[in-house]
Amino acid sequence: MGQLVDGEWHDVWYDTGKSDGAFERSTASFRNWITSDGTAGPTGKSGFKAESGRYHLYVSYACPWAHRVMIFRQLKDLNTHISVDAVHPDMLQDGWTFQTDNHGATGDSQFGCEFVRDIYLRADPKISGRVTVPILWDKAQNTIVSNESSEIIRMFNSAFNDLSCNTLDYYPKAMQDEISPINNRIYETLNNGVYRSGFATTQSAYDAAVVPLFDTLDWLEDRLTSQPYLMGNQLTEVDWRLFPTLVRFDSVYHLHFKCNRKRIVDYPNLWDYTRALYQHPGISDTVNWVHITRHYHYSHATINPQRIMPINPIIDWNAPTLRKA
Repeated sequence: MGQLVDGEWHDVWYDTGKSDGAFERSTASFRNWITSDGTAGPTGKSGFKAESGRYHLYVSYACPWAHRVMIFRQLKDLNTHISVDAVHPDMLQDGWTFQTDNHGATGDSQFGCEFVRDIYLRADPKISGRVTVPILWDKAQNTIVSNESSEIIRMFNSAFNDLSCNTLDYYPKAMQDEISPINNRIYETLNNGVYRSGFATTQSAYDAAVVPLFDTLDWLEDRLTSQPYLMGNQLTEVDWRLFPTLVRFDSVYHLHFKCNRKRIVDYPNLWDYTRALYQHPGISDTVNWVHITRHYHYSHATINPQRIMPINPIIDWNAPTLRKA
């Protein structure tokens, strides 16, 4: 992928790796919050008030972390309030780029930049760290608000309610204590677990990642036996944080990341649940199969050095479901 060190670009591996062959994900470097009145959020500084047209998203349709942000932009009717650009699916020696020779890649409408790293350098010419998406950009202050997806979706969940007139709450206060441990397990073993399995460079590191991954899938299958969604009858952020991983699983992670004990279609409840989320109004518009398939199989040279694109399974995402999201 690449890394900025004191404002200079260095070619490095996709993400850091530990000496034991285990994959380690980098942390976000911008942690400000948009709030309804511009006061400071849980982290960062104040001055980021929710205003229509002020903020811009940079995303990759291939990236599950960026995908969850696009989902909340859709769920909360923010499409007319927050603009968006999508990067090219190929992430090679220069990292994410704004090339436009692929379906859905928009280029950079704000500055005409060539690389995503240029957006980071605009925010801080001396920045150090990984260049990741999503990026939430403030047009008024000409800086990055946040590049932490889990926090951006919570901003979108509530900060713009007065503008969008959409008060649906996917992180209700009464459920937050119960949501947190479920989010943590899903993130550690599944959202990030597919990467820990796929990027492992030793057998022990792979085993340590892939076994808990399928333990969690079994747990989720059982949890969905008696309820339509992970928190019962109500859709919450837990479901939408899980969905980007599930929707990619059979087409990418099962083969590419060696997560091949079972497929999602082999779990009756999980398969029905994933289709229901996909069929929720507007959600299929956030899924770009061309970018998803192309990115993983073309960008990861250590996993697929010949860059051969697999034929991939034929999946009927619009088949009827027993639950309606």
